[in-house]
Amino acid sequence: MAIKENMTIIEPVRTDIEHPQQIKKYSTPLRLWHWASMIAISGSLITVWINSTITDDHKTPSFFKDELQKAGANVSMDQASSVAHALNDQVWAVHIYFGYGLAALFLFRLILEFFQLADQKFIRKMKSAYTQYKIIKENRQTALHELTVKIIYSVFYTLLLIMVLTGLFLAFEDAMAPFKSIRNSVRNLHGFCMYLVLAFIVVHLAGVFLAEIRKDSKGIVSDMINGGGE
Repeated sequence: MAIKENMTIIEPVRTDIEHPQQIKKYSTPLRLWHWASMIAISGSLITVWINSTITDDHKTPSFFKDELQKAGANVSMDQASSVAHALNDQVWAVHIYFGYGLAALFLFRLILEFFQLADQKFIRKMKSAYTQYKIIKENRQTALHELTVKIIYSVFYTLLLIMVLTGLFLAFEDAMAPFKSIRNSVRNLHGFCMYLVLAFIVVHLAGVFLAEIRKDSKGIVSDMINGGGE
């Protein structure tokens, strides 16, 4: 029972906390941001995976050298390393483009928060859940659930901000030459946050899956496609 309760706390809340009989509404810009961000984050993670496995320039030079020699070419290890490094750089270039896209989407999300309808603003929803739980003390279980989910999303947004800032720092490292001494620290922080974002994605997908198999909350995915509110 305890495990089940711990798992259900990660489920997105489909109903409006202030109007429990109504389904949450999602504006068109917010839905576009959600799916575009999914593509940008997925692309960034996939390019990292490719460069850490398939095009890793520490592992692939010997593979290139062996395969080219089998084909009859006389290639030195230095030449094979140059090819592997060039391929690795090409994948990182794609990763950087995904990073630019994610940075633009994050800025868009910040601006969107100011133009969203009042009942769809993230901050207002979070305050409403807190008020319901702490002050009004009605539907406290649902309010706590909503508040917990919003806190998790707040952590996610914070991680995105760190990833965007550190990513831009690394992308424009030439312009950041005066801060060269902290480059490795920034790179490590960027990589660490990537793993945390990956953990959030796993938790988010698990929560959506759990919500979709429950009759009282089924329809989360379709709401994020058609806007909800029905």
